[in-house]
Amino acid sequence: MIGGIITILGGLLAASGLIIKRRPDAQQMIDKLAPYQGWIGVTMFIWGIKEIFSVLTSIRLLSVAPLRWIFWTLSGVSDLLVGFLLGFGLITHYALSKNEQAKAKGAEIRGKLVGIQGPLGIVTIILGALYLVMSII
Repeated sequence: MIGGIITILGGLLAASGLIIKRRPDAQQMIDKLAPYQGWIGVTMFIWGIKEIFSVLTSIRLLSVAPLRWIFWTLSGVSDLLVGFLLGFGLITHYALSKNEQAKAKGAEIRGKLVGIQGPLGIVTIILGALYLVMSII
């Protein structure tokens, strides 16, 4: 359940530009989350790596429960990408600061992903909500 909540919060931050355009009153809620953006991002990034690893090691689930496996895969990729975008500052500071090539490559990847951050955030919010529903069922 915690994973679903973190996924929703990260999605809100990633899609904040789109959300604020449609609902200006949402600015206050997003401003409360903004100071935690880096840590939410790093948490989502690590969670995404864990989910993708679990998906790959549970490939047999694809034949038994294909929709659940596909959902799990999408959720992992979404968490990984949004986590990378939101936590880029912290990831760069703590993991890539000593290697300039890795830092430049990370910035290049981030530059390519920033254009889809808003729509990816919306998808992440939906996946997080479904994640919560599935954890309750």
